[in-house]
Order: sequence, then C-alpha cells, then structure tokens
Amino acid sequence: MKLTIVGCSGSFPGPDSPSSCYLLEAEGYRLVLDFGNGALGALQRHIGLYDVDAICLSHLHADHCLDLCPYHVVRTYSPDGPHPKVPVHAPADAPRRLSAAYSMPDEPGIETAFGFTALTPGTFEAGPFEVTCARMEHPVETFGFRVSYGGRSVAYSADTGESAELVKLAADADVFLCEASFLDRPDNPPGLHLSGRQAAEHAAKAGVGTLVLTHLVPWYDPAEILSDASRGGFGGRTELARSGAVYDLG
Repeated sequence: MKLTIVGCSGSFPGPDSPSSCYLLEAEGYRLVLDFGNGALGALQRHIGLYDVDAICLSHLHADHCLDLCPYHVVRTYSPDGPHPKVPVHAPADAPRRLSAAYSMPDEPGIETAFGFTALTPGTFEAGPFEVTCARMEHPVETFGFRVSYGGRSVAYSADTGESAELVKLAADADVFLCEASFLDRPDNPPGLHLSGRQAAEHAAKAGVGTLVLTHLVPWYDPAEILSDASRGGFGGRTELARSGAVYDLG
C-alpha cells in the first residue's frame, strides 16, 4: 500500500499545497480521501486524470470536497466522451450540496459523473481496501477514515476536535494523518480542530507508528505546530505533512 499526500493545507489552499487530498494505492486500485479545492491539479502529478477508482469525502466543507466540481467536468466532457461513474462515499447531503456548488442547470448534473453512497459508521470495501469510518467532532457531519490493506493501515482524522472515537479509529495504525489546525492556545474553541499537542496526545493513546500532522493552515507557522506536538507525549516519529510526500507501507 502506498500513500501520497496530494494536498494538506487547512481551510484554504496555501502557496505550497492544495487543500485536503490523499491518494492510497494497492493492486493498481486508486482511492482518494477528500478532494479539496486545488487538489485536482496536483493529483495529476501522481496519476492520470481518469485513474481514480473511488473517492471518500470526510465532510462537505469546501476545503475537503469542492474539486469534485471540476472533476465532474473532466469526466463528463472528455474528448473521448463521458467516462464511467466513480463511486463516492460521502455524507448523505453530498449530491445536493455539490450539485448546488456546480450549479449549471442547463448541463448534465454532477451525479452523471459520480455514484454517491451515504456514509454511516462502520466498515466497507473499496477495491482491495477495507475502509472503516467513524464520526468525528466537528460542527458538520464529519467522518474519519481508516484504510487497511495487507496488514497495514492508514488512519485519517479529517477535521475534528478532541475525540475518543478518533483514538479507537487510529489504534495501532502504521501512519496517522492527524489534523493540527490550531496553535496550542487556551482559548481555542472546542469541538472544531486540534492543536499539534492534541494531535500528538491522540497518537500516543492510539499507539500509532508515525504521526503526520496535516490540515496545516497557512496563517500559522508549521514549525510552531510541530513544536507544540513535541509536548503531546508521543514517542514515535512525528512530521509535518507535505504535498507530494509518499509513504510506502509495503
């Protein structure tokens, strides 16, 4: 299983990264977790335009889903004609919300390019992958994911505040993609995002192998986020997410 970080910028694209998007590959199957604004361009550095086999959307904030709109254009208006629908596992309101975002009433709707399945907590299969999802602590319906293949696992927090469910979801994962949107300050709002310290605390409780701090908001210095994580009690490898970084899990 191979993990590629396509985009890791939080809330909006940064100068060096699109918004949230992660590519998982095994046995020639390509699963995309989140498709935030700017991700479609960077994704083409790693796979072909039509090589996506399935998509999981954690929630419906623009920085996690909006590039499904241009990807609809890619798959609908190809010079070779429309391409087959891509399965999209997403919160139940995704078809309505993304159709409204695309909002071209005289053209084919977004569901001509995607086959939507509403997420519920539990486990399903996507090609060779076993995907487990659980609800996170965020103001809108949000799911974290655990993707497993061949005895290896990647856990992804999506956007969340402190969450016991996240600890369960990430337990013993080889790589833990955990959001770290906030600097570690006492006045951070609860139930919204994590700081680097809180991400490291979740990693320590879950006993993960490598912690990758992601959803890095461009108005904060990532070095400060990493410094905050050093106070979270996690003794394993900790690093900042970087667009283009590849993790070969074997």
